Amino acid sequence: MKEFKGKVAVITGAASGIGLGLAERCAKEGMKVVLAGINEDTLKKTEKDIKKTGATTLVVKTDVSKADDVEALAKKTLDTFGAVHLLFNNAGVGAGATVWGSTLADWEWVLSVNLWGVIYGIHFFVPTMLKQDTECHIVNTASGAGLITMTNNGPYAVSKHGVVALSETLYRELAMIGNKNIGVSVLCPGIINTKILECARNRPAELQNAPGEEAMDVTDPKVQEMMQSMKQTFANGMPPQRVADIVFNAIKEKNFYMLPNMEAAIPALRARMEDILQERNPTTILMT
Repeated sequence: MKEFKGKVAVITGAASGIGLGLAERCAKEGMKVVLAGINEDTLKKTEKDIKKTGATTLVVKTDVSKADDVEALAKKTLDTFGAVHLLFNNAGVGAGATVWGSTLADWEWVLSVNLWGVIYGIHFFVPTMLKQDTECHIVNTASGAGLITMTNNGPYAVSKHGVVALSETLYRELAMIGNKNIGVSVLCPGIINTKILECARNRPAELQNAPGEEAMDVTDPKVQEMMQSMKQTFANGMPPQRVADIVFNAIKEKNFYMLPNMEAAIPALRARMEDILQERNPTTILMT
């Protein structure tokens, strides 16, 4: 897919971070942009900024963890624009501690957004793409954590490994039926300048941890120092606009895997592959 002007893009998690970068790029390409996300006020601000470029937009408040919301997103997109050409299953959150220390609410929240959100996107949009018989492309946002594992992020890593496996399976199944119109890519970035560390603000009330269940005591000075350090690390990450450039190049070139800003993690990824092939225990690598 090399021509984008006048075509329709759907982006979940569109109000900030990578989603915002993708929305800006879609608008720049002259696309009709569907902005989906959980915070309608933030989405409308994004829409206002994007409309300055002259882009046609549609805002749809969407909780990707709910099948009904994603089904409604697909329906509103088709009712408004009649088609979908680019689907960015991008919404994501992070939470948790050790595998045993993460609460069941942590697991449910992260998996429902990061993995089920992508499953729902595929379920409700791919049949339409198949019927359209036009060039389309699906980009599923995973993470570098979908290719390697580290400590204290079990729910996130599990969800992102699931997105990689789901994307690979989708790619193979489309090839199996001989479909050449729908491209698939999986985005596995390293550190990007996003607000994912602030994602708890959108955590639903029914999946909040009960008092005393939190994995970390946010009043602990050591925890506060660690969080500040992490925020600085993300602030120094790759700009989302650069990620969007990489994504659009991958779409044009029909590339499946995208690993922006993952250079430091390549030794760990290579070691993991070798561990599997040689049937040896997981190698522990500290990335700097």
